[in-house]
Amino acid sequence: MLRVLGVDPGLTRCGVGIVDIEPTRRATLVAVTVIETPAGLALERRLLAIGDAIASLLDEHRPDAVALERVFAQHNVSTVMGTAQASGVVLHAAAARGLTVTLHTPTEVKAAVTGHGGADKKQVTAMVQRILRLDAPPKPADAADALALAICHGWRGGSAPAPGSAGEAVAGALTPAQQAWRAAEKATRARRLDG
Repeated sequence: MLRVLGVDPGLTRCGVGIVDIEPTRRATLVAVTVIETPAGLALERRLLAIGDAIASLLDEHRPDAVALERVFAQHNVSTVMGTAQASGVVLHAAAARGLTVTLHTPTEVKAAVTGHGGADKKQVTAMVQRILRLDAPPKPADAADALALAICHGWRGGSAPAPGSAGEAVAGALTPAQQAWRAAEKATRARRLDG
């Protein structure tokens, strides 16, 4: 079992999702929340609030790994700065606990949970709901994105059975997105070996 804490970083809203991933790639929701800080609060206080909340979640749920969305340049510099600052707080809290943090691009996350890197937020949210067997879609979008990050990391982190192993028999239980992801992983490995 692999427990992953996924973070969709943001200064105003920071989504956090914690998921348990079984060796069969079955994912189960542990916790989900959105850490919010008011725009009128001083920057250092906002970062402190995010850091304290992340530290509390790390200590309470004791994940094996942390997955964080990779920050990309945008036209809005203040948005990028806030996202980068929130990411730094998460990186610090994880490192202080000896946890590895892996950065995933939005395209990687979309491909992992939907089988298509160009999926929209609605498709990602619907697949997260289906994968985690939830009665309703996780809201707001920051929460769904954080859960998608955790799922992506768990599936990419080698939690699937090795081809030909006894666990391979469970492949029929995989969702279409999981099957597409597994096929893409195999194709990538094959290209690396050939190239």
